[in-house]
Amino acid sequence: MKYYLSLPLFILLAWLLLALFAPLLPLHPDHIALDKILFTPNLEQWLGYDDLGRSISSRLIMGARTSLSVAIIVVMISFFLGTFLGLMGAWLGGYWDKCLVMVVDLFIAFPGILLAIALAGLLGPGLMNAVIALSIVSWVGFARLARVQTLTIKNRDHVNAAYALGTSDFIIAIKHILPLIMAPLIIEATFAFAGVVIAEAGLSFLGLGVQPPAASWGSMIRDGTRYMLVAPHMVLAPGFAILSLVLCINLLGDTLRDKMDIRENNKT
Repeated sequence: MKYYLSLPLFILLAWLLLALFAPLLPLHPDHIALDKILFTPNLEQWLGYDDLGRSISSRLIMGARTSLSVAIIVVMISFFLGTFLGLMGAWLGGYWDKCLVMVVDLFIAFPGILLAIALAGLLGPGLMNAVIALSIVSWVGFARLARVQTLTIKNRDHVNAAYALGTSDFIIAIKHILPLIMAPLIIEATFAFAGVVIAEAGLSFLGLGVQPPAASWGSMIRDGTRYMLVAPHMVLAPGFAILSLVLCINLLGDTLRDKMDIRENNKT
C-alpha cells in the first residue's frame, strides 16, 4: 500500500518542484534552432525538438508551471466561493437556499467544459480569461457539496446549543459547521484540481488559453497534431505529462477519500 502511494506522490511532487523552480533552471523554451527542427529524442534532448526547433523538455516544464498555476488559482477561488455560498444557503434556508439551488441547477444543465469554452470565447483568449471562465464553472461542485453537508449538520445538538446561547450565524457557520464539512470538500478539491488541469489543456488546445510563445501542454499538443506521422514525440510528451499528473492526483484523491471515510474505517 505504501509503494502504491509513494510513486504517485513522488511524481506529483516532482511536477510541483519543477514548476516552482522552473525560472531558476537553465531552460530555453523559446529558443529557436532551425537546424534541429523536428529532431527526435536523443541523448542531448531526451524529448527532442518541435517544429520550430525549440526544446520540448524545456517547454514541457514551463507548461507544467502554467497548468499547475491555473489549477491552484482556480481551485482556491472555487473552493472558497463555492463553500461560502453552499454553507450560507443551507444555513439561512428559505429564499436564499432556493436561489442557490436554482443557480446550481442552471450551471449543471450545461456540460462544464462546453460552458468554460463558451465563456472563454466571450471573454477572449488569454490566461487570465481562462482562469475566470474555469472559476465560474468550477465553484458549483463545491457549493452543492457544502450545501448538502451543511443540511445534515445544522440541526445537531451542538449547533442548536450555540444558537440558543445567542451565537451569531456567522460564528456558528465558521466554528461549528465548517470544520465538520471540510473533509469531503478537500476530497472534492483534489478531483477538481485534476479536472482543471485537463480543462486548461483543452482551452489552450483550442487557442483560448495561454497565448504563444508561452508554453502550455494543450498548445503543445495542438502544434504537434500537424506532425503526428513524422514527429509523434511532439504529441506524446505533453500527452504523457497530462496523463501522469492527472492520474497521480486521482489516485491520491481516492486514497484520501478512503482514509477520511469514517464508516469504512469503523468497519475495518
